[in-house]
Amino acid sequence: MTKMLRLLGNLIRARNTPAKVLVGSRNYADFASEASFDIKKCDLHRLEEGPATTVILTREDGLKCYRIMQLIRRMELKADQLYKQKIIRGFCHLCDGQEACCVGIEAAIKPTDHLITAYRSHGYTYTRGISVKEILAELTGRRSGCAKGRGGSMHMYADHFYGGNGIVGAQVPLGAGIALACKYFEKDEICVTLYGDGAANQGQIFETYNMAMLWKLPCIFICENNRYGMGTSVERAAASTDYYKRGDFIPGLRVDGMDILCVREATRFAADYCRSGKGPILMELQTYRYHGHSMSDPGISYRTREEIQEVRSKSDPITMLKERMLSKNLSSVEELKEIDVSVRQEVEEAAQFATTDPEPALDDLAHNVYHNEAAFDVRGTNPWIKYRSVS
Repeated sequence: MTKMLRLLGNLIRARNTPAKVLVGSRNYADFASEASFDIKKCDLHRLEEGPATTVILTREDGLKCYRIMQLIRRMELKADQLYKQKIIRGFCHLCDGQEACCVGIEAAIKPTDHLITAYRSHGYTYTRGISVKEILAELTGRRSGCAKGRGGSMHMYADHFYGGNGIVGAQVPLGAGIALACKYFEKDEICVTLYGDGAANQGQIFETYNMAMLWKLPCIFICENNRYGMGTSVERAAASTDYYKRGDFIPGLRVDGMDILCVREATRFAADYCRSGKGPILMELQTYRYHGHSMSDPGISYRTREEIQEVRSKSDPITMLKERMLSKNLSSVEELKEIDVSVRQEVEEAAQFATTDPEPALDDLAHNVYHNEAAFDVRGTNPWIKYRSVS
């Protein structure tokens, strides 16, 4: 009886071994290197032709984009948790649901190009080169944050990235100024200038359109239309919701902002247009945020839970990319799960760091107020404490 059981065990192990080898080999050799996809056509304004509607996605780019979008999603969910634990204080605007915008734009521009955005900036901060550790440390007000703990959610910066700006619409003329510098110094660079649908009615934006067109500035103006400016729907706030036509004399594109391939191709088209010397171009990215306007907004008083769930189930940018990659054999469920696990681990480690890193010393408040200025007194946390500035 014992001999028969031993033989049966050997037979089972022998039958299982080839299956393991087969599964392992698929991870390295059986995937397609690239695939072709049809994407939604952009609506055009003052353009005879637009971005391609049939595009190529390589396995390498697909895995990279999937990982970055997952990382941004997990980072924002962790920020939500830290805020509810009162570890993150003040303003906090999350971009989960809009990952295709920041990742798609970055995939189509150069590292030396410039980007400026509004306060929903965490995703762009990451794609512009700042680590999750530095972003979460900035959110928790720690000295290892990307702005040394002084900026918080709305004020993060990196090379060729100018924030995170808290005044509604005010970053748009700044972006045009950056584009003017690119043209003045004859650099083959452009500036991507982002704002939301809530800012789209600001007068300074239309003044900026006018100057940018007159001076033929290499600027891509991008309206991230997530359908709600704070708690007000676009239909209630704007007589015309065709934001891509708002530049009038400036050509425009309306893009599916939930599809990373649509965003990538439209941005690539717009960047080529600007670099050719034709002047500015306007893009409207139709997207959606899953959280409220900020963490103080539950996000369900002006829209229903069912609406949010419908967008999640039909248009989620991460799910859309995942299904495309699986359908064309660019990856496997197991491989993408491995990425998910590594992303969770990275975010957890970053959160641990962001909650244990020391806060900046109070006398650091006086550092870097101005560059190369004579020292002067800076009032501290009460009228009787003063610090000496350090350039």
